[in-house]
Amino acid sequence: MIELTNDPIDVAAVLEVAKSPNAGAVVLFLGTVRGVTGDKHTEFLEYECHPEMAKSQLAELVGEAEAKWPLTGCVVVHRLGRQDVGETTVAIAVSSPHRKEAFQAGEWLIDRIKEVVPIWKKENYTNGTSDWVHPGE
Repeated sequence: MIELTNDPIDVAAVLEVAKSPNAGAVVLFLGTVRGVTGDKHTEFLEYECHPEMAKSQLAELVGEAEAKWPLTGCVVVHRLGRQDVGETTVAIAVSSPHRKEAFQAGEWLIDRIKEVVPIWKKENYTNGTSDWVHPGE
């Protein structure tokens, strides 16, 4: 399952979709808005994307992960729009017969998503400044 949403991510639903009777492990990664980046205090983030391109790239990455590891389930949900400190921005859940492969696949997915998927993040700081962060940076 791949989803882009403006709504809060339902973590329980993400886990439920990833679960499988053939899985001995389900690994969940949640990306959240941190309050400090370097020496700047974050007020909120804004995420934008080209939806068709982002979904296509996410589907390609999920397919690659499924080819590399024996996954029984894989879910990626990325939130768009404004998000305040502490909110969940991305949820990745993968299931596999064994934990090692589930951990490896989850880590690989978040790293690749940040590198290649056309989702842009604008960090808005409490001092009134902001920075755009692009894929691969």
